[in-house]
Amino acid sequence: MAFRKALKRTAILGGGAVAAVFGLSQLIEYRKTQARLAHVAAEAELKAPFADELPSRKAQLAALENTEEFDVLVVGGGATGVGCALDAVTRNLKTALVERNDFSSGTSSRSTKLIHGGVRYLQKAIMQLDYEQYMMVKEALHERANLLEIAPHLSAPLPIMLPVYKWWQLPYYWAGIKMYDVVAGIQCLKSSYVLSKTKALELFPMLKKDKLVGAIVYYDGQHNDARMNLAIGLTAARYGAAVANYTEVVHLLKAKDTQTGKERVCGARCRDVITGKEFDVKAKVVINATGPFTDSLRKMDNQETQNICQPSAGVHIVIPGYYSPDNMGLLDPATSDGRVIFFLPWEKMTIAGTTDTPTNVTAHPIPGEDDINFILNEVRNYLSPDVVVRRGDVLAAWSGIRPLVTDPNSKDTQSICRNHIVSISDSGLVTIAGGKWTTYRSMAEETLDAAVKAHGLSAETCKTVGLMLEGAKGWTPTLYIRLVQDYGLENEVAQHLAATYGGKAFDVAKIAQVTGQRWPIVGKRLVSEFPYIELYFFSQLV
Repeated sequence: MAFRKALKRTAILGGGAVAAVFGLSQLIEYRKTQARLAHVAAEAELKAPFADELPSRKAQLAALENTEEFDVLVVGGGATGVGCALDAVTRNLKTALVERNDFSSGTSSRSTKLIHGGVRYLQKAIMQLDYEQYMMVKEALHERANLLEIAPHLSAPLPIMLPVYKWWQLPYYWAGIKMYDVVAGIQCLKSSYVLSKTKALELFPMLKKDKLVGAIVYYDGQHNDARMNLAIGLTAARYGAAVANYTEVVHLLKAKDTQTGKERVCGARCRDVITGKEFDVKAKVVINATGPFTDSLRKMDNQETQNICQPSAGVHIVIPGYYSPDNMGLLDPATSDGRVIFFLPWEKMTIAGTTDTPTNVTAHPIPGEDDINFILNEVRNYLSPDVVVRRGDVLAAWSGIRPLVTDPNSKDTQSICRNHIVSISDSGLVTIAGGKWTTYRSMAEETLDAAVKAHGLSAETCKTVGLMLEGAKGWTPTLYIRLVQDYGLENEVAQHLAATYGGKAFDVAKIAQVTGQRWPIVGKRLVSEFPYIELYFFSQLV
């Protein structure tokens, strides 16, 4: 009863007063209850036509080719594109999506693996009194909480240490990080705190000791970006969206509007990249969610249109796991050229990055040697001299192209806000450009709101807040134990399957290859150092 009264008081006082109303345990319970209610409300109204078994790619292509007209056709299978498809199909709109490569094959799988509001954007918002950047951070923190809730198997909170080497910086950084907690409000993952030099070195022994004053630890989210992208797309397919990878748009279809006499976009000519077969996909609305290739599709609509995206390359490197603790990241808030470098544990390795330099758009961006060496030099600045940072320690590197929204005449991408824009051309092409991984859902909601209004579609309201993604149902933190006990998998392999497929991990375990050994019984590794296993039927996996 007391808890219900507290909830009522919260509704009257507003979100900012929750911390004052509740004690810590009540606050945590409140957050869980709100998320649970949102989840129930979202799923209670929806039916998944393919809850038991997903259609094959062949069936999806047939649906694309043979459907008389879709309400929405989304072009692009990255985070924003699949987010738009899921938003549309759960509004009861007949939805299609095409991606010319594989889902999440571009920028969406080449991120820093963080779900975050953006500490440095908040700093800029405060220092420059920029209300737009402040609201972007606030929105991202809200979306961070939602994403951690709807895909718990693919995401988790991660403590990140900010080492301090000057006394005057300690209160400065502490105030900034505390403001980050305040902006998050009741959706703050865990409260930030200050560490002494001794405690900081205990938790992060690789740190440079000389002149270290102390450290501040704050929390953000970390996720498996590629699998998250797939989970969103699979969820859209479960609810009835026709989605197909390796299907490219050749050109846009147009027809004259009988009322205005103007040409309107009414679909796209598509090609199956694998077979070469071409077919038309008719749709009332076409949404351009092609990330760095945004302007290419816009020019299919109108060759004279002005570019709205300025691509920026973000390079990351992978180095051995001994460069960082298993459960804590590090933030370099002020690199030699004013950028920010993250240093994060990932899959028993360490990710370091990112850079932020203007680049040309290409399907397969290659990390430059200058960017790799820049990251290595910044890593050296923060690690103990005992740790020799070598170029040969770089195990892998990737470059992702951020589709920053900017004035085409701008040269400095570092000061560009990562916000997004939704635009509708004279012929009705809807474009969503810019933004960041964390805010994919709210970007999709805004895009569909604009599309529905502009094209007069009959659609329900957005239902994606709290909507659990593929694999979330049935997942628990101890699910991997059942995999070990029921199927005879190694502990590490079971943890990998649970963290990758969530509640669907049992379906994968059923088709795991028998090892021929006493233990493990199933789960024959492809490579001994990694938990990836052979399967009987690869076609059953996505």
